[in-house]
Amino acid sequence: MNFIITGHKGLIGRRLKQRLEGGGNECILSVDLRDKSNPLDVRNLSKKEISKADILFHLASNCKINKCVDNPEWAFENVEGIFNSLEFCRKNKIPKIVYFSSTRVLCPEKNTYTSSKLYGEELCEAYKKCYGIDYIIIRPSTVYGPGEDITKRLMSIFINNAKNNKELVIFGDKDKTLDFTYVDDFVEGVILSLQRWNESYDIAGNDEMKLIDVANEIISQTKSLSKIRFAPHEIEQPQKVKIDISKIRALGYNPQIKVREGISKCLQSTINL
Repeated sequence: MNFIITGHKGLIGRRLKQRLEGGGNECILSVDLRDKSNPLDVRNLSKKEISKADILFHLASNCKINKCVDNPEWAFENVEGIFNSLEFCRKNKIPKIVYFSSTRVLCPEKNTYTSSKLYGEELCEAYKKCYGIDYIIIRPSTVYGPGEDITKRLMSIFINNAKNNKELVIFGDKDKTLDFTYVDDFVEGVILSLQRWNESYDIAGNDEMKLIDVANEIISQTKSLSKIRFAPHEIEQPQKVKIDISKIRALGYNPQIKVREGISKCLQSTINL
């Protein structure tokens, strides 16, 4: 399989690209802002080899909800990104796209970020019906793992702060939960999803945990002097997240890494998070 990928320098994109190439697939084009190439311009790229592409994986996204709430134009960049990627597929006759949405679209809370992701899902379905482009919609849930996480997701913030004896801030109360997903488990779910097209899959670690328990586990493993502080919950952010993964389980998905082991793996990484 020849593939194109946007956002390949991110936590998920990096691992997915490695896994695909390790399986004998060829990446014929990768686009990432960290390579000084703008994923929003993918529509305008022109390379002869692109006609050989079988599939486009669109991961590039502004994925911090609070940042999208503070700066709604960040959310609109997500809209532009999936539109341009689908147009790129249509104009270059690339038959398939995998779009990375978010499990937050399943929550009752509504914000500019979830709206941008829902727009992308609708657009994938529209391009299938109008132009015959097959799609898979992937909805991740709190993915974490070793390596540099430039996006600064919650787990990397907690680990970095604990290493430096800084406070760990929970935006909510002691009962706030998230459904955590170790990156290798998540990528396995993505690979399994390729069995069936024109479907959406919610991929989580089946590991809902209270954030206070996660924070305490990190403090324990790092032997940190950090304190935990509770702050008012952020605008339209869910306070309880538990994901039903039965659909992807039916394809053979079985997440292996629980949070305690995942934290240990992150701490053992030689790369500074």
